[in-house]
Parts: sequence; structure tokens; C-alpha cells
Amino acid sequence: MTVTLADVAARARVSPATVSRVLNGNYPVAASTRERVLRAVDDLDYVLNGPASSLAAATSDLVGILVNDIADPFFGIMAGAAQTQIGGPGDGSGRAGGEKLAVICNTGGSPERELTYLTLLQRQRAAAVVLTGGAVENPEHQAAMAAKLAKLADAGTRIVFCGRPPLPESDALVAALAFDNRGGGRRLTEHLISLGHRRIGYVAGPRERTTTRHRLEGHREALHAAGLDDLPAGGGPGDGSGHRAADDDPLVVHGPYDRRSGYEATLELLRRAPDVTAIVAANDTVALGACAAVRDQGMRIPQDISVAGFDDLPFSVDAVPALTTVRLPLFEAGARAGRLAMGKENPPPGGIATIAAELMIRGSTAAPRG
Repeated sequence: MTVTLADVAARARVSPATVSRVLNGNYPVAASTRERVLRAVDDLDYVLNGPASSLAAATSDLVGILVNDIADPFFGIMAGAAQTQIGGPGDGSGRAGGEKLAVICNTGGSPERELTYLTLLQRQRAAAVVLTGGAVENPEHQAAMAAKLAKLADAGTRIVFCGRPPLPESDALVAALAFDNRGGGRRLTEHLISLGHRRIGYVAGPRERTTTRHRLEGHREALHAAGLDDLPAGGGPGDGSGHRAADDDPLVVHGPYDRRSGYEATLELLRRAPDVTAIVAANDTVALGACAAVRDQGMRIPQDISVAGFDDLPFSVDAVPALTTVRLPLFEAGARAGRLAMGKENPPPGGIATIAAELMIRGSTAAPRG
């Protein structure tokens, strides 16, 4: 026999409305009453009818977290941290009472899959959506994203960006937590320049990603400020800055954010410019590939060539030598995104917060020989 909401109410000696308030977590209920209701739920093994509840309410108990690759610690750390705030009070009781079900949506970096997941979450009346990592800089995709997010927001879904800048001309967001990738990239290259490096290779990420552009812009700003290039700082062709495209720069090679890309791109850099004394990698995973390529060419780190990464992923301090990198507070940002998605924290002024990046100087960088 199916247990109903009325059965729980009778067992707890409260009204069905009070049971609903406890289970949905959308109205304050006295602690003693809440405990009595949750005990009745446990005793009767009551299961809330999720689809019916979502039809009756504006949203469901579902929260979607979109990541490029859950196996990548950059995304895994943020998603895990967000889930700690989405899952509920975490009192160890195992009881239901206002918690949300966080679902990880692995896009594989595909813009089409990103839109597909948002459509599926819209159909499920998701209570919130957290989108992590850099965005694709394609006008058509940006327009499609803005339209899709507007529909979600109109239906009551809370939308939070974590680690990505806000969409242009979109007011559908609760908040955008954007990392200072440009500033971090600039400080990292300034560090190498201060050590005496003048020929610095750069292994960049995919061309179409905001993260790639911002980190590379910071790198070039530092070079320009030191008079080490003939390029105006920032921007790209057609944006009025006059900056040369990466295709024309022998010291920049683009590729995916993975170890293999770091390895192959570093070999290409060393072929193009064997006089480079330092290599900056798009992230720490790419930096591991770069280190392997340098060693396979019979060179030592940092005696013959310095290598630096970005993100300060957990393994970076255990590399040999430990990796100089830029720390992004991934867990803290993910947890904050989760609180914003749940309405536990007020949005930052204007809905946008820039999260600072911290330079971590370790053993993989040193002054060039001679």
C-alpha cells in the first residue's frame, strides 16, 4: 500500500501543509515539529513524488552542474564543492528535508551538448543550474545560450556561473563568479621576466575558450610592458587593438587542456624556437606534458628550462620539481556557487564577482643559465 502525505501528517500529528513545508524546505518550521515529521517519514518509508511535486511547484528538487570533464580536477573540485552546499544540511541523519539532488552533466567541451543539457534541465524544472569553466566565444552559441538561460530563469531556475565570465547582454544570471585569469597570467609571466627570462614559449588552450584568451592576454601584457615583444597589449585581430594573432607568433602553440597536448606542443615550441628558456603552460595538466617533453629532449627543469602552469591543482606541489603555478580557489568558488544556487548567500553587487588568482612560486622555475 502506497504511503501518502496524509499518512505522514497523521503519524506526525500535523497538517499535510506542514509536512509539505518540511520536505520542500521552503518555509520555516519549528525544530521539534520538523523532527517529528522527519521521524514519521522514516517510520513510514515515505517517498516524495518528485514529478508531481515539480508540477505543483515552480521548480523541482533537481540542480544541474555542467562541467567540461568531470575527470579533470579543475572541474571535479568545483563540482564537488558546489554539491556540498546543494545536498542539504549535511547533519548525517540521511533524512530528506529541503535538500536538492545535484546532477553532474559532462559536456565534453561540446557547445551542442551544453545546450542539450540545459534543455533537459529545463524540462525537469531544475531548481538551479551551475555552469563551470570557460565559455565558448562564438556569437551564435552565445546567443543560443542567452536565449536558453532566459527561458530557464523565467521558469524560476536560479543560474550561477562559476569560473566563467557573464554572457554579454544577458540578465538571466543570479551571479557570475569569474576567475582573474588575465591578472594571473600577467603575474606569472612577470615572475619569469623578473628571473631574467626573455624568450618564453606559451602552450595555450583551445582558441575558442574565454579562459584561453584571458590567460594569453595576461601573458602578452607582461611581455609588452617589459618591451619583450613588438605587439600592443591585449586583444586580437579585428578588435581595434592591433594585436597580432597567435597564428603569427612562433612562441605560442594552441591545443586541448590535456597532458598529451602539453607534450606535443612543447616539442613543437622547441623545434620552432630552440632558444626558449621558459615555457608557460595553459594549466597544470598541460604543464605535466610540457615537463615530460623537456626531459625527453635531455634537458633539466629548471636548470636548462623553466616550466610553469596554472590552476594549482592538487598534484602540482607533488611534481618533481614542484610546479610554479597560479592558484585559483576552486573549492571556495564552487562552494560559493552552490550557496548562490540554493539562495543561501546574497549575490555580489551587480551579480558579478572577480575571484583573485595567487602566484605560487616553486622549484620548476629559476633564472636562466648564463
